[in-house]
Amino acid sequence: MGGWAQLSNDGVEGPSHAEDSSVELGELKGILVHRRGLILGTAVLLAVLALVYGLVTPPLYSATAEILIDPRDRQIVSNAINPSTLSPDGGITQVESQVAVVQSNSVLLRAIEMANLTADPHFNRVSFLSRLKARLLGQPLDAERSKDEATARTLDQLRRNLSVKRADKVLVIDVTVTAQEPAEAARLANIIADSYLADQSDARADASRDAAGALTARLAEQRAAVQAAEDAVEKYRNDNNLISAGGVLVSDQALADINTQLANARNVTAYQKARVDQIQSIIASGRTPDATGEVMRSTVISSLRDREAALDQRISEMTLQLGARHPTLQAAQAQKVGIERQIRTELARIAASATADYNWAKAAEDELKTRQATLESQTRATDQVQVRLRELERDRDAVREVYANYLKRSQEVREQSNIDSTNARVISRAIVPIDKKGPPTPLLAVAGFFGGLGLGAALALLVEYASPTALSERQVRQAAGAPVLAVLPGSILRGRQPARAGRRARNLSGLLGLVLRRLSTSRRERRSPVSVVLLCSAEADARARGRVASELAATAASRGERVLLIDADLMHSRAQGPAGLIDVLSGESRLSNAVQDCYDDQVRFMAIGGDRAVLKERDALRFTERLWMDAADSFDIVVVDAGDLTTNLRASALVATAEDILVVARLRSTPLEAIRAQATAAGVMGRDLSGALVIGAGR
Repeated sequence: MGGWAQLSNDGVEGPSHAEDSSVELGELKGILVHRRGLILGTAVLLAVLALVYGLVTPPLYSATAEILIDPRDRQIVSNAINPSTLSPDGGITQVESQVAVVQSNSVLLRAIEMANLTADPHFNRVSFLSRLKARLLGQPLDAERSKDEATARTLDQLRRNLSVKRADKVLVIDVTVTAQEPAEAARLANIIADSYLADQSDARADASRDAAGALTARLAEQRAAVQAAEDAVEKYRNDNNLISAGGVLVSDQALADINTQLANARNVTAYQKARVDQIQSIIASGRTPDATGEVMRSTVISSLRDREAALDQRISEMTLQLGARHPTLQAAQAQKVGIERQIRTELARIAASATADYNWAKAAEDELKTRQATLESQTRATDQVQVRLRELERDRDAVREVYANYLKRSQEVREQSNIDSTNARVISRAIVPIDKKGPPTPLLAVAGFFGGLGLGAALALLVEYASPTALSERQVRQAAGAPVLAVLPGSILRGRQPARAGRRARNLSGLLGLVLRRLSTSRRERRSPVSVVLLCSAEADARARGRVASELAATAASRGERVLLIDADLMHSRAQGPAGLIDVLSGESRLSNAVQDCYDDQVRFMAIGGDRAVLKERDALRFTERLWMDAADSFDIVVVDAGDLTTNLRASALVATAEDILVVARLRSTPLEAIRAQATAAGVMGRDLSGALVIGAGR
């Protein structure tokens, strides 16, 4: 910040009131450096608090017990209450649900009872507000420690000291308990794990008993429903004379039997009819009777046929030996005729017998047909009745099946309540921890310090955002609406160097000389007969503005110019001397009477004056123009310290007639709103700022 400023080549623009919220890296660094006290103070405060916390807080120890959850469940019976199917996510949801169960009131209250934590002062501690309330009301402290309140306090404290989570990528639940004693932490972790297993076992047993009770309560109702259904079926049978045997109606069985008998009778009738027709056909055609099976089975015909065959053989022999007319031969032939007659007679008898059998079979068939027709008419009459009967029987069978299922299920569930089907087990019991929980106290202090740095930086940015200050030339240029002519070194505020010697003095003189040259070359029209440079700033920068005015006057004098330095802060400067600026602007004195010697032969000084003079604003512009005309005879340049334009409104005549109006600001100190206020005040007085002189934060 101590180098040369980059001079703007653009014309001077009016003030810009649009606030640029962007912050460059250099500006951010400037904020942190400017607010370093706040940042370091916050860091030290947090480090001290962390150190005190680490020294005062008693050490804590954590112990962890691991519980494995099998999402498939233990299938003790084939039809268990608890489902054994695996969820699509591999059981992760079920395990996450069990994490909540471990932290539930039922498990923790069981653990509190098992460990008798209500008698432990670390878990059942009465709060300060409760003790204060008891003392104010004059009550004994034990009155506040009722059983329910003690259990509630213990439960709340245990839940604070408990951490339950599922381990990554496994179906294992970590139960971690923190306590002031290592052995106590391990004991409580194991007790909570055991309480969870006992709670799960009891919950499953209770569920089985509840289900068995519900089923048993329904058995009587189902039994009554079965009895009612069976009574309805029997009553309907009796009302409609539907007698059954072996589950089949008697009428249906009789009809089935008649149909079977009728089919057999028809077969017999057909057989007898074919037998009669065959025998009659043989008789009518005169063929040999050996062609039928009936004849072949007749012993009489067989005997006659044997005799006839023997006789035919004798006739053949006798015909060859005795001749055709031999009496013995004729007698044999006559005997053969007699045998044939006997065969025909036997065949006629067989035909008569077959006809009789046929007639009997036909009569039997007709009888069966008659009985079939009768039974069929009876069956058709009961068809509609049987439809309702079958409906009643279906209802009865359904109720029977439901009752049987209820009875079987009730027995299964009742037996399941006596079996431990918990699907969880402790795979790693908690052991007494050795190392205490949390970081060491020195590390805690270091972390607090660095955390304080971050918090302090955030607070610094927040404070800066609430009240932004000038951090860079860019922000000053945007706030003033004018170019930054130079960035002066911060050493200018340390006081004027009497000998004006040394490299820093020469650099400052050269820098201000360039500013004066820039002002003289950039003027497009003259507002006064003499070069007038007016300086303004916020009231907080009054000292910086005065130093810049003195150095600017000294620099002009070092260039051989005659300089008049005027203190024009009409609102805050104290009246001095017999005559001054107020006397000149009120018309009671001339320039020659108000000028005083200064520290340099080339520089003259005009104080505020005004001990008895009254400044009339309506005549100020006329007398100001006369002042500049008088100054043109004796001076080359006039440097005016106009103070804060927002309060020094009576300096409007000086502002209106000045050649150049410069605002003085300090980096990391002057608020941007104050710079914008100076630009706005100059605009109200009819002028725009010509430029800005910035004093850097460093040397």
